[in-house]
Amino acid sequence: MAKPERLEAGHPYPLGATWDGLGANFAVFSAYAERIDLCVFDPSGRREIATMTLPECTDEVWHGYLPNAHLGLIYGFRAYGPYEPENGHRFNPNKLLLDPYARQIAGQVQWSDALFGYRVASGRADLSFDRRDSAIAMPKAVLVDDSFTWGDDRPPQVPWSDTVIYEAHVRGISMLREDVLPHQRGTFAALAHPAFIEHLQRIGVTALELLPVHAFVQDRHLVSKGLRNYWGYNTLGFFAPEPRYLSSGDRNEFKVAVRRLHAAGIEVILDVVYNHTAEGSELGPTFNFRGLDNRSYYRLVRDDPRYCVNDTGTGNTLNLSHPRVLQMVMDSLRYWVTQYHIDGFRFDLGVTLGREDHGFDPGSGFFDALRQDPVLSRVKLISEPWDIGPGGYQLGHHPPGFAEWNDRFRDTVRRYWRGDGGQRADLAARLSGSGDIFDRRARRPWASVNYASSHDGFTLKDVVAYAERHNEANGEDNRDGHSENYSANWGAEGESEEASIRDQRSRLQRAMLATVFLSHGTPMLLAGDEFGRTQKGNNNAYCQDNEISWVDWSLLETAEGEMLASFVAQLAKARHDHPILRCRSFLYGDAEPAPGIRDISWFDENAGPLSSDDWNKGDAHLLTLRRAACGNDGTASVMTLMLNATDAPRDFRIPPPLPVILMLDSADPGAPEQLVEGETVTLAPRSMVLLRGRVVGAAS
Repeated sequence: MAKPERLEAGHPYPLGATWDGLGANFAVFSAYAERIDLCVFDPSGRREIATMTLPECTDEVWHGYLPNAHLGLIYGFRAYGPYEPENGHRFNPNKLLLDPYARQIAGQVQWSDALFGYRVASGRADLSFDRRDSAIAMPKAVLVDDSFTWGDDRPPQVPWSDTVIYEAHVRGISMLREDVLPHQRGTFAALAHPAFIEHLQRIGVTALELLPVHAFVQDRHLVSKGLRNYWGYNTLGFFAPEPRYLSSGDRNEFKVAVRRLHAAGIEVILDVVYNHTAEGSELGPTFNFRGLDNRSYYRLVRDDPRYCVNDTGTGNTLNLSHPRVLQMVMDSLRYWVTQYHIDGFRFDLGVTLGREDHGFDPGSGFFDALRQDPVLSRVKLISEPWDIGPGGYQLGHHPPGFAEWNDRFRDTVRRYWRGDGGQRADLAARLSGSGDIFDRRARRPWASVNYASSHDGFTLKDVVAYAERHNEANGEDNRDGHSENYSANWGAEGESEEASIRDQRSRLQRAMLATVFLSHGTPMLLAGDEFGRTQKGNNNAYCQDNEISWVDWSLLETAEGEMLASFVAQLAKARHDHPILRCRSFLYGDAEPAPGIRDISWFDENAGPLSSDDWNKGDAHLLTLRRAACGNDGTASVMTLMLNATDAPRDFRIPPPLPVILMLDSADPGAPEQLVEGETVTLAPRSMVLLRGRVVGAAS
């Protein structure tokens, strides 16, 4: 490309860099900038070969058109304006800025004090001004074209009530897979591997939920300690995939993986981080948003805008109350749906996204924009319903159309199976879809995402192997991570060769997995929990890009791992084959699918009804749940779940109807289905069974 003398006027929309075959339009928002320059670099990204001022500003969008711009052009911006931190302004044209709409990023952050808008060592801190050029240390944006041949790809559109989520990390899920080519391990390409897809199908997964794949930064304090930002919750760009996840550097690699997962009937959900950015607090670096328009992009302390509001615990909070910031988030979400065919999103710290000046609001601009959007309102939307700001715990208070991670389910399941007292009533509510939390505004049971473990905390195996966290490798003196995990080690901290301990732990893992899959709501499985993955007691492995976090697939080849995976497959099949186990509506026992058989009923171990006192007994560790639904053949299907959280075998009397088929026994996962002789079933310690019955003459 010949060096142009100047830019043409161009257009204020679309934002970002748009190639039209003859050149490229550049558009970037800034309400307070006085001038913005486009900086073009050589192919190495190291030498700035042209600097041109964007000639027009329309509705606070600076824009210009570069004739003859070619695909692959590497560029950045510099923004001129007031450097007045006390007023919220931090313009510094010495700092190269990444395009907020960059769809591909070249290079990585090379940590240097030059990346900061102020002199780091100055006694005036961020009130000082740094004149060093940051370009050499900054990643740059790449001009790209989004064309891709999708063929007949269609979103699987799995109904929420049929959904089974598998939470995984792009890198961690394949780094130890020997059947994947070495250069493809830890990348999007590995997600398309037939063996991985077949495994997901075997265990009944319908949706693969990926930890953040947006381009993110390796935190300076982690790099200095030889650690990595493994999880990726430190976003640099909301439109670009993380470069390290591309084995060939081609963004289409991710699209191919989505295409193949869709062909297998599996949806793809992205964990996204729109609550904060990688720029940290007011003492953080200047990568893009801070230098373009700090006062617009971030929530600042009302009476002292020098400082960022920190509802996220990361140093800053994106200002989604600003229409241009909200537009950027909506554009990003829509981009991933339309260009990558993504099927849904899990919003990290979702409460932050719903904050207005007065606090969390389920009618906030963010939620309203999502719910009315013709593209985004049709995909799966999941929120992490908390942040660290005032009133930050909002489980159950999101608007219709959202599912929410239900940590009440996680904690109750762990406590019940650990043998804690007073859990029976709460467990009953969790088993029945947490209607006490979600049954409002015509929401459905699927709004509760049920899990026993997730990336944030112990793996399932570690829940039954460690009484305390063991995060020493994180370099924070074992002070990080949750202090209360509702876990127990059952006789030895960590790995044990003692048969009785191993048996106890195996039974508890199966019991908790069965609780997840057989409860009303949306089950979520943490990758590797289906064959006993461990993180050696680390419950905050955010910085462990190594064997601590990577999924060890060799465990699946062990007898114990294969048995657990087969049991998970059984659970998923039972849930799929029997709609009553994934009911679309909340049940309250006010309907009779068959005479004398209510849609949901609770019993003690003697098949007797539970009184108020029974529900609240501190030493009550036994429970029977019966659910029933009318079939299309004049019969009612009845599914009975029995739970024994004691350390001794217990006899349970079977409530009507009889006879019943024993479908699943968590204590004997390999047993075939069998007719139960008599009126009682003996449950092994820390186990549960699922019984199937049928009533002829169902109510019409």
